[in-house]
Amino acid sequence: MNGDRLELPERRVHVGQGSHQVTGDRSVVFSTILGSCVAACIRDPVTGIGGMNHFLLPEAPGGGAGDRRYGAQAMELLINGLLAIGARRDRLEAKVFGGARMIASFNDIGGKNAEFVRRFLQEDGIPIVSHSLGGTLARRIHFTPSTGAAAQHLVQDAAVVARERVIVAAPVRDTGAVELFD
Repeated sequence: MNGDRLELPERRVHVGQGSHQVTGDRSVVFSTILGSCVAACIRDPVTGIGGMNHFLLPEAPGGGAGDRRYGAQAMELLINGLLAIGARRDRLEAKVFGGARMIASFNDIGGKNAEFVRRFLQEDGIPIVSHSLGGTLARRIHFTPSTGAAAQHLVQDAAVVARERVIVAAPVRDTGAVELFD
């Protein structure tokens, strides 16, 4: 207990490639592992409602509007999901991560992802309050929407990023209920 406030146990929710999660649950901490992919962590600081996405590529060739692997769809789904559970667009703020250049000889997908997320948020009027984009190392990200806290740990082992592709998280549903554990 902290004063009159009951401390809830932390509930980690993994956000896999091509997915997004939103919540108003104060105990949720979102996590993901990024290489060239980008994650946008967006929240309404007044309500504590927030979410995270994880996209692989900036824009789909020829539209591809329904594909969540692409930034445009991933960003729209995340923002609309936040608004649907009570966040206000005019209060949204973002922290963005990822966009590493994992293999020097390949096209710089990470750089294109980073450029895309910056441009998208600027055009949508959502300020980026913190970012860690680019470089050559993968990152493990933890984001607590209720407080806005974000932690980044650089990952030296590329095999960790490759294993991330097989992890799938159950969706978070915010029912407003509080679950207490014995």
